[in-house]
Amino acid sequence: MDYSHVYVVLLLSIFVRLCLSSPTEEQKRDRVTKLPGQPDNVKFAQYSGYVTVNEQAGRALFYWLIETPASDEPSSKPLVLWLNGGPGCSSIAYGAAEEIGPFRISPDGNSLYLNPYAWNNLANLLFLESPAGVGFSYSNRTSDLYTAGDQRTAEDAYTFLVNWFERFPQYKHRDFYIAGESYAGHYVPQLAQIVNRKNKGIKDPDINLKGFLVGNAVTDDYHDYIGTFEYWWVHGLISDATYRMLGIACDFGSSQHPSDQCLQVLKLAIVEQGSIDPYSIYTQTCKDTASLKRNLGGRSAWISRAYDPCTERYSDLYFNHPEVQKALHANVTGISYSWKTCSDIVGVGDYWADSPLSMLPIYQELIEAGLRIWVFSGDTDSVVPVTATRYSIDALNLPTIISWYPWQDNGEVGGWSQVYEGLTLVTVRGAGHEVPLHRPRQALTLFRSFLENEYMPLPIDKIDSFVSFHDSLSSHTST
Repeated sequence: MDYSHVYVVLLLSIFVRLCLSSPTEEQKRDRVTKLPGQPDNVKFAQYSGYVTVNEQAGRALFYWLIETPASDEPSSKPLVLWLNGGPGCSSIAYGAAEEIGPFRISPDGNSLYLNPYAWNNLANLLFLESPAGVGFSYSNRTSDLYTAGDQRTAEDAYTFLVNWFERFPQYKHRDFYIAGESYAGHYVPQLAQIVNRKNKGIKDPDINLKGFLVGNAVTDDYHDYIGTFEYWWVHGLISDATYRMLGIACDFGSSQHPSDQCLQVLKLAIVEQGSIDPYSIYTQTCKDTASLKRNLGGRSAWISRAYDPCTERYSDLYFNHPEVQKALHANVTGISYSWKTCSDIVGVGDYWADSPLSMLPIYQELIEAGLRIWVFSGDTDSVVPVTATRYSIDALNLPTIISWYPWQDNGEVGGWSQVYEGLTLVTVRGAGHEVPLHRPRQALTLFRSFLENEYMPLPIDKIDSFVSFHDSLSSHTST
């Protein structure tokens, strides 16, 4: 028998693998050798730079890829794109530097230390500053900064992905997920929708989207605001009278622009809440950090293990250092303004072109497409609170597979979860708006469960009891 054709096919497959595993010239150019102040014991590769998404306008988006440690075979791990919201806020400032990335910035803004709960322990992380005008991302057409919106942001992000995968072909066909928080509750499903539609009819797509994960996510204006006002009232942040007035004056189900009367009541609600951190209602605000250190006896080592409300200030210092920008291949055009955690223009006031009232139709489409969809919520956030998320998810009217149950973290309740047909909801106890910042260990557990498509930790016999109890309760109520 002639095996020559088999030999040829084998040689071709080896050649293709070698080509995909060999770094391209652009990859070599984007390789980050070492960041200023970086610890010595770093065992993972980093890449960063720009990908042009619109030649005519000169729009280019900045990315930072952080791979899994070499010992964990990054070539076999999934790829996760992380997006922060705002709109107008940097995924480098928040996602990478204070939430899921491998580094934390020291208070002096000059040095870095390792985050033991970094998500790149489980997956290769791709952070994107989007849209143009956010962080290091830029446009040569100034008007772009004033006319950004949901649609262009999603389209540019998709163009970024297509071009980025050409620069990093070793990630083609790899399991790919999109994750984010806050206003990325719009960005993530919108981008997932585009990728899913573009992939239709393709047997082995380059961008092998498997699902998405969003936290404390803006989802549906009507239900989000009902849940937000209720959270404020239930947690004693506003008066009974203000709660009633909010329900009367504010109608977010039909318009993106609140009435003057609604704005007045919202201003009153903010006054009643006082000087708290609305993103984490039970923790101290940044101005109280000095007293926090005194209460801990001045032991700075303790601070690094606790929530530090001033973390974004450290990002402002670190990412504005010229040597840091050079190491990251950032600010190559010499942007005239300082790098900021959130843009002063993009998404501010009326400088946002379009924002659909609801993401629920996209959820329905992608659930039917069979994508893995997880939604999580820190339960001490009053900006996009857990009640808002629960009302929005409930509006999908999905059948329940496993009813509400407490998931376990080191023998204690880490939060609660409910598994629906096509969607999993998880809350994280004691976490604010940025769940991985406030509860890093629990967030890593959540991320692992998402990637493995497993229930949040609970003994199997107890899960069975929750299912049987739910079934019997449903049967009882239906009769």
